[in-house]
Amino acid sequence: MSLYYDAVTVLSGDQSQGSLKSRVYNPHAGLKSKPAHVYALISESAKYDVFLKEVVDNAGLLAQEPKITPLLSILLLHDHFFAKGGIAASANHALKIAIERHKARLQAEFTKSRLKRKCGTVHDLKKLLLREKEHVLSPGRPQPRWVRINRLRSSLDEQKGTTFAGYRSVASVAQVIEAKPSENLLYEDPHVTDLVAIPSHANMTNTEAYEKGEIILQDKASCFPAQLLLGTTDEVVGDLLDGCAAPGNKTTHLASLLEPRRVSKENSLQKIYACERDANRSRTLQRMVDKARARAVQVLPRHDFLALDPCDARFAKVTHLLLDPSCSGSGIVGRADVPVLRLPADPRAETTSSNVTSKSKKRKRAVPLNEPAQNDEATEEQPAASAIKDPERLAKLADVQFRIVEHAMSFPLAQRITYSTCSIHGEENEAVVGRLLASAVAQRRGWQVLHRDRQPPGLKSWPHRGLPLEETSDHNHLQGSLSAQDLEGCIRCSAKDAEGTMGFFVVGFERDVEQIADGSTKTSNGQQKQVDHEDASQSDWEGFSDGG
Repeated sequence: MSLYYDAVTVLSGDQSQGSLKSRVYNPHAGLKSKPAHVYALISESAKYDVFLKEVVDNAGLLAQEPKITPLLSILLLHDHFFAKGGIAASANHALKIAIERHKARLQAEFTKSRLKRKCGTVHDLKKLLLREKEHVLSPGRPQPRWVRINRLRSSLDEQKGTTFAGYRSVASVAQVIEAKPSENLLYEDPHVTDLVAIPSHANMTNTEAYEKGEIILQDKASCFPAQLLLGTTDEVVGDLLDGCAAPGNKTTHLASLLEPRRVSKENSLQKIYACERDANRSRTLQRMVDKARARAVQVLPRHDFLALDPCDARFAKVTHLLLDPSCSGSGIVGRADVPVLRLPADPRAETTSSNVTSKSKKRKRAVPLNEPAQNDEATEEQPAASAIKDPERLAKLADVQFRIVEHAMSFPLAQRITYSTCSIHGEENEAVVGRLLASAVAQRRGWQVLHRDRQPPGLKSWPHRGLPLEETSDHNHLQGSLSAQDLEGCIRCSAKDAEGTMGFFVVGFERDVEQIADGSTKTSNGQQKQVDHEDASQSDWEGFSDGG
């Protein structure tokens, strides 16, 4: 039974303590249950919370069982109805007895709510509830599931004959988005190599291809940085460096795109250096690299990119750098740091409220964490923390992002860089690009935006481009306005359009190869610039990556 109390502890914690995964797997969290079990319980309960709330309310459970809180009721009933083994507690535990005491009434309300949704089976119900949840998390449009074929282990043709053998090819992503639960549809993406879209109800994690690393679940927008960096086949490429690599989706995508170039004898020793400063994330990165069979990748565990010396002999052949630093995450569809569950009304709280004396009536009762407020509107889920615009936080993130790309521009043989965020805010996107173009290192070394006409064919045709700062930022004083040509070189994605992606931004930078040959790699005083990365270390908690 400690499993349910542990889940309550995690959900009731301070919202500034980080993501759900970081809370659950924190060795100092003091949880008695296995972290994986706690994480699974919370994640799964969040999928069906609205339905379970309805069952609890209609059954009147909380009015009759004082030991069960609104949050506990959702967690317990999730396992009671949906877990194979039922509630994970001994038969004589008080909370399990309390649920069993009302088993008939709860089952009746469960069935009534299921039939109201015209679902003949529990399996059909779960599919419907997941689809409804996606509509809540992705307002306006549902999203497809994007699957990248890992050419290091397989090919698109092979996967179409195995994993997707029962799928019907369609001509547009809109058909996939609008697919019925019974339809298995497949759309081959025209912008990113080896990428397909399938309906969101399709489960790929239980397939052999997923287990073997032959397919990788990765949002389309998250594939743009590697495609932009290596999608031009006639370009000379040396070694590569992924400066913010974990968990490894973009790193392994680089390896997949690089592989055809490595088959030639002269390029057989090309490397991809994957840099990650956090020890736990470094281990995750290594597992991802091994699973994808990305032999070109050399993981640099516990390495801070800002602390790397560009003149280190290891990086003497680095020509291409991919940078996807921490950001506000405002573009990620349906992502909240910790799920906010819809909870049943607590009649005990209502009774307490009605007994308040007239002297205290002018005071608003504080709503306990994870309990509903006193009106229907207030019980709506609050926006994810990443969706709330905090100017101070954005400024800190933008400063770190700027320093990371500025540092990359000082690598001696660097000729192309991609910078990306999963943010919709101009402060982290076009404003950072403007600052970089105006920086001393960019001016001195000839860095400029990779313009649209020089982008890989698939991305060249992508219609959504950079926006003027006045359209994406609340601050008119931001430095670094971009020309129309530079804005055209910036690529944007939006969760609100019909493309089926999350909100995302990516831009490429390039410099003249002749300037690289000149060896102009030092600062104006002849010394390698030292970057103060202390602030970056302190600011890591401020943002997150898109999971790529």
